[in-house]
Amino acid sequence: MPYPHLLSSIQIGKTTVKNRVFMPPLSTNLADKGYVTDALVAHYAARAKGGVGLIITEVTTVEPTYIYLPGDMSIHDDSFIPGWQKLTAAVHQYGTKILPQLFHPAYMAFPIPGTPRLIAPSNVGPYYAKEAPRAVTREELQIIIRQFGQAAKRVQTAGGDGVEIHAAHAHGLLGGFLSPLYNKRTDEYGGDINGRLRLTLEVVAKVREMCGEDFIIDVRLSGDEYTDGGQNLNDAVYVAKQLEKAGVDFLHVSGGTTVMRGSSIPAPGTPMGSHMRLAEEIKKHVSIPVSTVGRITEPWLAEELIANGKTDSCMMGRANLCDPDFVTKAAEGREADIRPCIGCLRCLNGIMFGKRVSCTVNPSLEPDNEDTLTPAEARKNVLVIGGGPAGMEAAFVAAKRGHHVVLCEKDEELGGQLRIAAVPIAKQDLTKVTKYMARKLDQAGVEIRLSCPVTEELLRGEFAGYEVIACAGAVPVVPEAFTGFKQWMTADDVLAGRAFPGQKVVVLGGGAVGCETADYLAPLINDLFPRNREITVLEMASGVMLTESGPGRSLLVQRMLKKGIKLMCGAKVERVDTDAIVYTKDGQEHTISGADALVLAVGYRTDPALEELLKKCGMTYHMIGDAQKPGNIKDAVTQGFETAKEL
Repeated sequence: MPYPHLLSSIQIGKTTVKNRVFMPPLSTNLADKGYVTDALVAHYAARAKGGVGLIITEVTTVEPTYIYLPGDMSIHDDSFIPGWQKLTAAVHQYGTKILPQLFHPAYMAFPIPGTPRLIAPSNVGPYYAKEAPRAVTREELQIIIRQFGQAAKRVQTAGGDGVEIHAAHAHGLLGGFLSPLYNKRTDEYGGDINGRLRLTLEVVAKVREMCGEDFIIDVRLSGDEYTDGGQNLNDAVYVAKQLEKAGVDFLHVSGGTTVMRGSSIPAPGTPMGSHMRLAEEIKKHVSIPVSTVGRITEPWLAEELIANGKTDSCMMGRANLCDPDFVTKAAEGREADIRPCIGCLRCLNGIMFGKRVSCTVNPSLEPDNEDTLTPAEARKNVLVIGGGPAGMEAAFVAAKRGHHVVLCEKDEELGGQLRIAAVPIAKQDLTKVTKYMARKLDQAGVEIRLSCPVTEELLRGEFAGYEVIACAGAVPVVPEAFTGFKQWMTADDVLAGRAFPGQKVVVLGGGAVGCETADYLAPLINDLFPRNREITVLEMASGVMLTESGPGRSLLVQRMLKKGIKLMCGAKVERVDTDAIVYTKDGQEHTISGADALVLAVGYRTDPALEELLKKCGMTYHMIGDAQKPGNIKDAVTQGFETAKEL
């Protein structure tokens, strides 16, 4: 069978897990004040049905005072047991095992009004804290240890197969106690590594005491915190040995910290299997199973990691979020049908703001999604104008609902803005999305016409009576006042290969497109080589990429700084002539002269011509994607799905 190592069973303690695809914790914001909801049950049941061997749920708090995220789960008293019973039953019907991740947020709790002063190993908190936390007392620790044990017992009562104890990423109470970054104590819970580890060992002992030997205990730890002053791999090997002696059944080896962006959750474009070397080394020194995590999004890699002795199982979170049938498709040899995760992390971007989990490539998660579409009441003829992400999604959904669909794309290829968006460094995974969506269109029987601009003649002739979904994209904004420069071009011109600037380049606009284009044009290393380009980014706002967040943004900015790209923020361009770009910053006027090219990356605008044509021809139409309002890929795919679903 395909992937014989990945799809083979594994013994975890006294429990047999059917395969080695494990789903790690991913916050969903689907709980209701800590309680399991029907939406949460549907979410995890879909992944179980899709073949995942073992699921570790999102953060599940063990006490009521400190909330991690408002939509996360809890099990701090018996009232939570019925919901957990419903969840475990839904997952178990597919032969999947389920463990909550037990967690005390401590100094990383959500600052809900009325929350008392946050606690921590010491009076050390993350840089963004508004006040220093207070050191938790030894008496309080004894209460917390019991709370972990009681929470685990409730999980067992509800039919859960075990628990994961979160002690990684210098995060939360146990992770903080393990990390020298946050633990500055001088009592028995601090000082050397044995002191820092003591709390986690006491929690493990209490869970084992209350739940017995048939209950899985997994501990998540950072094999290396990747930062000066933090826990390193030598520490983690020792910790792993002590956890095995304490009766832990398997280890979930991650890395980094939640504070150092991009270290624990890898950014798009970074190597898959980001923490595998940590798991590989720890696996050499323990006899219990070890699992690795970090951007493992394709079955071939997971198979290789296990076959080559790097790990015993693979934690695959975003891959299974993006496609709940990931395992089934891999087992059936249908890799091309797996919805590709692009690592963008928009699944989690809204979590801190109370939004439910989402996915750029999977436009609607359970229970209302592409797999549960209902046939249309009346079959229509549908014309989709534009073969970008919005158009491809709309065409697929409309065809799947039974409509006759023709998609017209003016270019020679499908993909639209996706093709350009895939060009910058670390964005190559977007090519997979275009290939995947084109394959879906073929399977759904959509008639695709390339190099086919839609004209008035076509609308009044062949497509008369068709309902139109218009998603022909947007066009770059080109301020006329800046077109007097001797060589100007848009960022799209650069990324599409239509123009190629010289050695000294000014990029106007420090949003995502401007920064990605500057990164693309800059030399890979800043070594002052004579032919290296000199790149300057002018941004009127106080910072670059202010509407973006997450590790992708962080690594992009770090790359630009390492490459010597000049980031001039608070810089307003006042005028441009043939050879000079004049801007003001802090009330002073500055001039850039001698530049070879001016690259414009100041945003996009809709082109009204298409809508005017549709109105003129009396068509019934829907404007979506960038044709309606410029947005991101997630906006486009979601609008395509929602619009076609209602036809």
